[in-house]
Amino acid sequence: MERVCFQLHVRPDAVEEYRRRHGEVWPDMRAALSEAGWHNYSLFLRPDGLAVGYLETPDFAASLERMDGLDINTRWQAEMAPLVRRPTGRRADQSLERLPEIFHLD
Repeated sequence: MERVCFQLHVRPDAVEEYRRRHGEVWPDMRAALSEAGWHNYSLFLRPDGLAVGYLETPDFAASLERMDGLDINTRWQAEMAPLVRRPTGRRADQSLERLPEIFHLD
């Protein structure tokens, strides 16, 4: 199982809205993530907008690819786009900065 940690940056003026929307993630989006291989997935958010995510998956690249073509993901990313600082033309889920694992304790 691949352990994945990533960060992204929420606009400071959108932190509360980002938090609110993640308290109400659509059931279809939750199901899509699970079916695409996102397991034990958590998001953490600092008040300044730094978001850190963690998940476990058999293959992160394949999981991202499975989500990429789904209508539910396209709709979710469009909803998140105004809230996240991202490179021009990229969706929020394409702006994840993966962090290398340097230590793990079972």
